Amino acid sequence: MTPDQYASVRYLVDDVQTAVDFYTTHLGFTLNTSAAPAFADVVRGPLRLLLSGPASSGARATPEDATTAGRNRIHLIIDDLDAEIDRLHSTGLSFRSDVVTGPGGRQILLTDPAGNLIELFQPAHRPGPPSPAAL
Repeated sequence: MTPDQYASVRYLVDDVQTAVDFYTTHLGFTLNTSAAPAFADVVRGPLRLLLSGPASSGARATPEDATTAGRNRIHLIIDDLDAEIDRLHSTGLSFRSDVVTGPGGRQILLTDPAGNLIELFQPAHRPGPPSPAAL
């Protein structure tokens, strides 16, 4: 993929290498570029996650009253939420919410080492129209 094919999100992190390790070890991202300790970016499918440390220009441009992790979050679609929760628990990670179920599916919130939210989401099974062979 070329950079214009990605949807990019910037997360401000306390420690770039710790964030890279978290996303690549636990959530299936791959390292794209690194200029640690200031900056790195990791990718998963069409998502490019920009990890900006305190020395990065992205972090320096942030107003002082907006420096804490916010309510925004990346949304990762998971095939089997229960299995993913078990897998992440087995690595010592904990969650910021319980599983919430709604008409669109089930979700749980996880935080990265800097406190940024990650939503793990399993869509509800939606039966499709019957196949022509079933008619």
